[in-house]
Amino acid sequence: MAETMNDQDMPHGETRAGRLLLVPNTLDLGCLDPVTGAAPDLQQVLPLGVIREAARIGHWIAENAKTTRAFLKRVDQVTPLSQPLQGLSIEELPRPVKGGKGSKDASKSEAPGQAATLASLLAPARAGHDIGLISEAGLPGVADPGAAVVQAAHQAGIPVVPLSGPSSLVLALAGSGLHGQSFAFVGYLPTDASQRAQRIRELELLSRKAHQTQLVIETPYRNVAMWQALLQHLQPQTLLNVSCGLTLSQGFTLTDTVARWRQRELQLPADVPAVFAWLSA
Repeated sequence: MAETMNDQDMPHGETRAGRLLLVPNTLDLGCLDPVTGAAPDLQQVLPLGVIREAARIGHWIAENAKTTRAFLKRVDQVTPLSQPLQGLSIEELPRPVKGGKGSKDASKSEAPGQAATLASLLAPARAGHDIGLISEAGLPGVADPGAAVVQAAHQAGIPVVPLSGPSSLVLALAGSGLHGQSFAFVGYLPTDASQRAQRIRELELLSRKAHQTQLVIETPYRNVAMWQALLQHLQPQTLLNVSCGLTLSQGFTLTDTVARWRQRELQLPADVPAVFAWLSA
């Protein structure tokens, strides 16, 4: 954990520059343990040092303010917050525009406004306060819009401190037994069936040529549709893994060939995140 310099240790008239702390969140998305009926124990997922850092932070940049408050309530049960939850500053990241044309001109027109928004979010750090950046689940900045804040912090000369915590992508890769020396996370696949099928075949060909594991995610309610598409369009000899609900008591990671997967039934929940990975022989 990085050491903190008190303001009184600074030369007279100077204020310590605040840092941007990348605070990992749990992977459970608020799901309750089916056995205990309670949220999973925070200390089973996050290091105590990270929990203590989270407890003292007064300024937050969040993907979702509601889930951040829920996270901080769990932190408070382990280490009391430095100030009441109502007194914390929690600013939400601007939502990326969906369904836009994606033209270069549109990107340019949005850039000045986005830069101003990011500068405003990072203002507490310039005033000497540490800021916590948090995602809805896992590591901020990884498969997460928080990466734009991190980049802005670097450009502004604000120290960036990533803290240790779970990443569903890394845990899934490690648990899959697939090639971990070369892999690619390609995000979400198209929801249109024909476009999704084409993309699956493209990624399988890339996996075969580069001997590279491919990882994708999907909105939980589309887990079954994604799984069926993979079974339909991947080649029989391709190794296919699904990792679901990792760090939860009912979580699992399973790998088999597509041919053998087609001969067995798998029940995937529609409310628990999953990571899908494959490696073509």
